Amino acid sequence: MDMIARMWEVRAHASGFDELLTWVCDVAVPRLEVLPQHVSSDVYSSTDHRIVVITKWRNSPENLPAPPAKLVARAPHVWDFSPVDR
Repeated sequence: MDMIARMWEVRAHASGFDELLTWVCDVAVPRLEVLPQHVSSDVYSSTDHRIVVITKWRNSPENLPAPPAKLVARAPHVWDFSPVDR
């Protein structure tokens, strides 16, 4: 079974950062965590108003829902990664 890590990153408007972070933690991530292929989720924030969510999936990752447009300074970017056997 292949594991896929999906990194989702968004930049918030400075005035909307707290509201966007709350939305990510209380709405977006919980919608993914109930899916059977979901393994884990981590949420990170930075001082430059970015929020990063890293989710791990069995085979087929799902997208976070679209964030409220009024809170976002730049549309989300998404990248998928596979573990490296070292």
